[in-house]
Amino acid sequence: MYDLAGADPLLRFSPYCWRTRMALAHKGLDVETVPWRFTDKDAIAFSGQTRVPVLVDGEKAISDSWDIACYLDAAYADRRALFGSADAKGAALFIKRWCEGQLHPALVRLIVADIVKVIDPKDVAYFRESREKALGATLEDYCAAKAENLKHLHAVLAPLRFTVKDQPFIGGDEGPAYSDYIVFGALQWARCSSPQDLLAEDDPVAAWFDRLLNLYGGLGAKAPRPQVR
Repeated sequence: MYDLAGADPLLRFSPYCWRTRMALAHKGLDVETVPWRFTDKDAIAFSGQTRVPVLVDGEKAISDSWDIACYLDAAYADRRALFGSADAKGAALFIKRWCEGQLHPALVRLIVADIVKVIDPKDVAYFRESREKALGATLEDYCAAKAENLKHLHAVLAPLRFTVKDQPFIGGDEGPAYSDYIVFGALQWARCSSPQDLLAEDDPVAAWFDRLLNLYGGLGAKAPRPQVR
């Protein structure tokens, strides 16, 4: 699996790659991860596109985290399901859209100026120029209103907060589902690319996130994160 890395090859921070890493662990599948940077387009040209994750399974190359999850459930149907039913898959798609349309933008407002500090030096110009063009501001100006941005993040997280206050996982009482990994990937993106702690200790979201971090032998919890500067 080609996995986005920072200047430190052990620092892995893509929300989409984290979805896939958790999905593979959920399935009990071993994977070798290959560190990849934003400007390493040629390394994944064989996949027919330019973004990670890219999963290579035998002679198959699958890109896009959603497509990978669907592939894993189909190809390894004898193992624990990520979706479980058509209804669950439909609900996961809704959560995917909410996460990418609401949660990711709220996190960008808080962490994008930190991300540029942890990426490989060869990626800095590309990252800064492309993101500042898309955002219409410098990375630092975009993140300047920290208190307001943090308040907005907490408001966006309200549906998740109310859900995991009453049950341990988005997937229910029996254990996590791919829906959990979608949202986990977003918060792990922030954790692994920024030294900021964005969740209060008494927030039910923090307790849910901690449960996810400690799954699969602490796969998420053991992931390196940037040091406070």
